[in-house]
Amino acid sequence: MSFDYIKNFSYNLYTQFQRHEVPALGAQISYYLILSFFPFLIFLIVMIGYTPLTHEHTLQELAIVLPDEAFDVIQEIVAEITNSNNATLLSFSMLGTLWTASRGTSALIKGMNKAYNVKESRPFWKGKGLGIIFTICLAFIILFSLALLVFGELLGAILVHSLGLTRLFEFIWEIFRYGIPLFTLFTTFALLYRFGPNCQLKFKNVYLGAIFATLGWIVISLGFAYYINNFTNYTKVYGSIGGVMILLIWLYLSSLIALLGAEIKSTLKYSSNNRSKHTT
Repeated sequence: MSFDYIKNFSYNLYTQFQRHEVPALGAQISYYLILSFFPFLIFLIVMIGYTPLTHEHTLQELAIVLPDEAFDVIQEIVAEITNSNNATLLSFSMLGTLWTASRGTSALIKGMNKAYNVKESRPFWKGKGLGIIFTICLAFIILFSLALLVFGELLGAILVHSLGLTRLFEFIWEIFRYGIPLFTLFTTFALLYRFGPNCQLKFKNVYLGAIFATLGWIVISLGFAYYINNFTNYTKVYGSIGGVMILLIWLYLSSLIALLGAEIKSTLKYSSNNRSKHTT
């Protein structure tokens, strides 16, 4: 890969970034995500009720990537939900909140269409159906990852002692236990980039964007949480809604990373086409 190609790719990516108004589009998506976040959290908590997991397990893992103030807001809302005796409300959440939560993924699909320069020509039911399917898949992926993180250590210890396996297996199992959630996050982005846009794509065309989005989201989330926890205090500026503002900024950064993953693949395709034209 030559320096000229990298330079050309960087210029094209910057041009795409400006032309598609990615920051403004990310702000629009984060608006829908903040509306969808808590309904999705309710939906996830209801699903957790049918598993050996508890909402405490969910919060423990969520606390790793969220700033303390944003985590406090989520923890308070989860406590109100789980302490509520209104079973009808929670049952309705399985349907009503699923519809609301899918608005965030539907907004991401619209953003990816713009990245690939295609218009949404699919029927409304199909577009909305994709949003709901992605929301359900995301919930199951989170549950699977949480189960592996929470019960993985116990399962590994059982395998080592009952089957007489070596300590090397225990070390490998630890890598596997944390590697699978990372792989499932990559798979989520790959599926989103593969089936979300209204164009024909193959998995070999989206994996680079999915790798960037996976690593980028982890770095941004951990870095943002470290910065907020150690160098600033949004409560002094925004008062009681400081935690909500932090959550909104985190969702905005997450939206930018997801959009950039699509933009990178679109730019790679554009750069490759230009390169082939110049060589023929």
